[in-house]
Amino acid sequence: MAPSPAEGTHAGSTVTELVFVNAFHSGIFLSVFLWVLCCPISSQIISAILNDISVTVVKQGSFPNATCPGGMKKDVCPDVGGSVPSLLRPLPTRLGDLGVRAVVRSGNSPAAEIDALFRGDRTLRAVAIDHGGTLALLTREQLEFKLTGRLGYGRALNSRRKTSELLPTSASSMPAAMDLQSAAQAVLERPEEQRYQDLLVLDEGGPRIVTVSDIFAGASAQFRHASLHDPLTGLPNRRMLEERCPRIGADSGLPGVGILFIDLDDFKVVNDTFGHRVGDAVLVEFARRLAGSVRPHDSLVRLGGDEFAVLLNDVDGDSASSVATAILASLDEPFMYHGVTLQVSATIGMALGVDVVAEDTLGGMEVLLRHADGAMLRAKQEGKSRIGHVGACPEKAPFARQAHIRRRIPTAVGDSALSLQYQPVLDLATGEDAGVEALVRWVDREIGPVAPGEFIPVAEQTGEILRIGAWVLDRACAQSRAWIDAGTPRKIAVNVSPVQLASGTLPAVVRAALDRHGVPPRMLELEITEGTAIADVRSAASQLRGLIDLGLGVALDDYGSAYSSLAMLRVLPLTTLKIDKAFIKDIDVEPHSAAIVQGLIQTLNGMGVRVTAEGVERESQLDTLRHLGCDTAQGYWISPPMAPSDLDRVHKLENTL
Repeated sequence: MAPSPAEGTHAGSTVTELVFVNAFHSGIFLSVFLWVLCCPISSQIISAILNDISVTVVKQGSFPNATCPGGMKKDVCPDVGGSVPSLLRPLPTRLGDLGVRAVVRSGNSPAAEIDALFRGDRTLRAVAIDHGGTLALLTREQLEFKLTGRLGYGRALNSRRKTSELLPTSASSMPAAMDLQSAAQAVLERPEEQRYQDLLVLDEGGPRIVTVSDIFAGASAQFRHASLHDPLTGLPNRRMLEERCPRIGADSGLPGVGILFIDLDDFKVVNDTFGHRVGDAVLVEFARRLAGSVRPHDSLVRLGGDEFAVLLNDVDGDSASSVATAILASLDEPFMYHGVTLQVSATIGMALGVDVVAEDTLGGMEVLLRHADGAMLRAKQEGKSRIGHVGACPEKAPFARQAHIRRRIPTAVGDSALSLQYQPVLDLATGEDAGVEALVRWVDREIGPVAPGEFIPVAEQTGEILRIGAWVLDRACAQSRAWIDAGTPRKIAVNVSPVQLASGTLPAVVRAALDRHGVPPRMLELEITEGTAIADVRSAASQLRGLIDLGLGVALDDYGSAYSSLAMLRVLPLTTLKIDKAFIKDIDVEPHSAAIVQGLIQTLNGMGVRVTAEGVERESQLDTLRHLGCDTAQGYWISPPMAPSDLDRVHKLENTL
C-alpha cells in the first residue's frame, strides 16, 4: 500500500538556498548541511523552515513566523501574509516526526512484485522488507541495480527471487525516539557509501522512511527557530522583527501601523535585590500577561533585557491607547515568586504611522521603534508608569541628519575628514597579537562625528563607498608599511562592501594599494559583511578566490546576523569566519549558545577555516571561547579601537612590563 497523500512523499523539487539560512546546530558538520542544499526535502520540513514555527506563550497573532507581523500587507513583508492560528505545526524534534510511513512487504515476495510497486508509483523511494520478523530497507536504486545486472540479464535472472535475497547486507535503521542532532551525528559516522542513503526509522506506529536531507533540514529548522526567538520568554526577538518587515513606507500601509515600546520601570533593582532567577521569572510572567493584553492580530517582540514591543496593525490613536492601557492594567496584580511579592510597573512609548508619515525618508521598522523609544523615554522623565505619545510634530532630527549626511558624504575623502582606528585581535591559544581590524571614522566639519552605521549605508546607496573603500585600503596599506618598517608588523583586516565587489574593480584596487606601499599580500585580510546582499555571488566568489590565491585572507564578518549564512559559506571562498557578537553575548551563561558556537568552531576548523569571536566584553566570555577552541577574539574587553599612535604606545608599554 502506497503512502497516503496526506503524509506526502519524498519526491519533490530541489530546495533553494533560502530555506537553509543560519542553519546550524551543535555537533553537526557544515559540509553535510551544504550537501543537503541540493537534496529533495519533504514538505513537512519545508513548511517548518518557511514558517519558523511559533512557540509557547505567544498567542494568536503574536508574531507567528508564517505570517506578516500584525497581518500587514504583503508588500510590507513580501514573504509572508495573513493571520493564522498560533499553534502551527510543531517543529520536528525526533526522527519519528520526519519522513513518511513505509510500505511494508514480506521478504518472501518475488522481486518482480516489488519492481512493479516501484514502477507503479514513481514517487516511492523505498520499501520496508519484513524477513523473519526483522525489517530492512530496500531502495528503488538498490533493486534496480540487482535486477539490471552487469550485462543487462539481471532482470530475467532475479525477478523470481525472494526479495529478502536481494537486500543489502548493511543495516540502515534508527529508533524513532532519537533526537535530530544525535541522528545527524550518527549519519556522519556511517561509512561513506551508506552516508547519504535513506533511513528506516522504527516507530511504534509503524516503520517510516526518512531521508538524510530530512534530518539535517529538521536540525536546521530548530536552529533557525532558536535564532529568531527569545529563549527566555519564547517571544519573537528583534531580529525577527527586522527580518520579517525589512521596510515600511507611506506607500505600504504605514498609516494603519503602530508600535508600543514597553520598558519595565527600575527592573535593574529587581535583579540586584532578588537575583536574576527572580528577574527572569518576572519577565516570563510579564510576557504571558502581555500576550493576554493585546489584540489577536497584534504582534509581540522581546527587544532585549526588560524591553518589549507590540506591533499594532489596523490601528488608530484610540485603539492603540486602549491596548497600551490594558498592558499597564495587567501590571496592577503583583508578581509572585516562591513567596516573594513584587510590584512592577512599566512605561510605554507609542508611535503611530500617521505620526511619522510626513517624514520624507522612512528607513523601515526602526523608524517607528525609534519614535516609540523616544516617546517612552520622555514619559519616564515625566514620572514613569504611563504612556508617552509622539506629538503632532514628531522629531525630524534623525531624518534631517540623514539628508545632511547624504549631502556631505561626497566631501568626506576630499576634506580629509576620514580616519582609521584599529582594534586588536587576540590569539586565544598563545595570548599574542593576531592582527588588527581597520575601522573607518568620519568627523565632518558641519555635522560632527558620524557613526559608520549612519554613513556606510548612504555611501553604498550613492556609490561613494567606492571612493571611501579605496581610501580605506590605501591608508590601511600605508599603515601596514609603517608598522613593517618599525619592526612591529601587524596583519590588517579591512571591511569590504558588496558594492565594491559588484563594481568588479576590487582586485585591481587591492593590488594597486599593496604595490603602492610595498606590502606583502599576507599582511592584508578582506572582511565581507554577511548581512549585506551580494548581487552577483559568482562574480564575487571569483574575485575573492583570485585574491586568496594572491596571498590575502578573506573573512565572512558578522556571521549569524543575517539571512544568508549557509549560502555564503557554500559559495564564497573563506579563510576566516567571524561570529557575530549576538552569539557571544551569553556564551558564558547560556549552555545553548556555547553548544552552537562550539559546533561551529569544530566544523569550520575541520574545513580549514579559522574562527574569530566578536564583541567580547567579559573575561568569562574569553575563558569560555578559549575552552571551546576558538582561534581568535576581539572586543572591548581585549581592547577598544585605537589610533595607530595609541596602539604603538600600548605595545611599547606591554614590552616594558
